Amino acid sequence: QVQLVESGGGLVEPGGALRLSCAASGSIFSTLNMRWYRQAPGKEREWVATITPGGRLTNYADSVKARFTISRDNAKNTVYLQMNSLKPEDTAVYYCNGWIGPKSYWGQGTQVTVSS
Repeated sequence: QVQLVESGGGLVEPGGALRLSCAASGSIFSTLNMRWYRQAPGKEREWVATITPGGRLTNYADSVKARFTISRDNAKNTVYLQMNSLKPEDTAVYYCNGWIGPKSYWGQGTQVTVSS
């Protein structure tokens, strides 16, 4: 069983930056593909970014490309989302997800609010 705990959310002004973290329990973190999702009020959950188990490959939604960076430290069992040039439309609850084969694990989410 894997537990995921997100942190790092908060209130930031437009143009600002935040770094989200997602810490995993258990011993299989380095085998998991990891993704960040977000869900804004009244909207469906949307995929934000993916990173492969070794961290070599990443992929991003068009809405965040060139502004967000996903990375991971397998020694620390942690995946990160560096968010720069934040916009009000980035306001959402951000969730991390880990999966391997049919197994999928979710964190509880962390709120990011971009407002002046």
